[in-house]
Amino acid sequence: MSRTSKDTELARRLSRRNILGVAAGATAATIIGTATAQAAGQDHAQGSGKGHGHGHDHGHGKGKPVLPPGRLGIQLYSLRDKISTLGFAPVFAELEKYGYDEIELAGYTQGSAGPITLAQLKRLAKDHGLNPIGSHVGYYDDNNPGAYTFAQNLEKVLDDAQALGLKHIGTASGPFRYGSTVDGWKRAAEDFNTYGAAARKRGMKFYQHNHAEEFSFATDKPKVRLYDVLLAETDPDLVYLEMDIYWAYCAQFRFSKRADGTKAPLDPLKYVLKHPNRYPLFHVKDGVRDDTTRDGYRMSDVGDGDIDYKTFLSKVTNRTHQGRSYHHWQAEHDNPVESLAFARKSSEHLHSLREGRCGD
Repeated sequence: MSRTSKDTELARRLSRRNILGVAAGATAATIIGTATAQAAGQDHAQGSGKGHGHGHDHGHGKGKPVLPPGRLGIQLYSLRDKISTLGFAPVFAELEKYGYDEIELAGYTQGSAGPITLAQLKRLAKDHGLNPIGSHVGYYDDNNPGAYTFAQNLEKVLDDAQALGLKHIGTASGPFRYGSTVDGWKRAAEDFNTYGAAARKRGMKFYQHNHAEEFSFATDKPKVRLYDVLLAETDPDLVYLEMDIYWAYCAQFRFSKRADGTKAPLDPLKYVLKHPNRYPLFHVKDGVRDDTTRDGYRMSDVGDGDIDYKTFLSKVTNRTHQGRSYHHWQAEHDNPVESLAFARKSSEHLHSLREGRCGD
């Protein structure tokens, strides 16, 4: 497949993040409670949340929690099925019950349940003790001047983010607007600097969320990693990064060698420790290691896979300046089997982790 077709497919896949649905009704809470209870019973019977990868011991008991207080969020894309059929209100009620502190938005509508204003959405989150910390919006749609993207409607995107009281506003789109060359990514970096400057004027931080492809190599300079171009060419005071830990480890599997076979070591944690202030947000997403797949992992609920979050969180929070108060951790699963069960299990697992040998 050509790079162009790959970029088109990637853009198509990522565009799903710009849509979330609606819902509600008097019986919504009952429906959720029933579904959650059934899922909980199934999870208990299957011994879920035990995680077989190293670093997945729950560590109940003594020791400082690995997860900083007040810093656990969830990317609402993971719950889009429930939001589109039940609405924000009953979903937020469940998240409050599960101990979440924050939410990251992936759209501001709730589908079939009817319209909701930004003011109502902001109030609803506050009523359930959920801080809207960020939001994903498309980077560009050059074929549609009316598109709700940074490139086509920057001021409208920022107006809405400001109305919601967001501290961060970003995109999950890759910087492939101008191709996969070094110069192409320099141009994308210029775009991001522009968006970052506009966001900063409103008291917000612009950020980009990675998938695996950002860590691939430039087509014109195959020794240059594209992610390094993004870091070098964006202003650290204007452009921030949200590391999706799962996709970063998939990139480690896929892109630790260049096309000519020479080694190109890739350690996601080292990027964060080297540039800690550039990473205010993280996606906590788990995966079972499977070397037979393209990405090297199969996505799983947090706590059921092989990614060592205990070490990752411990080192980021303990070895960076103000690490326990600066970074925000958003649980996510692109396609969970049961989204509310995923949300509950993720919170339980991450809250249960305690400092120990792996975090030293």
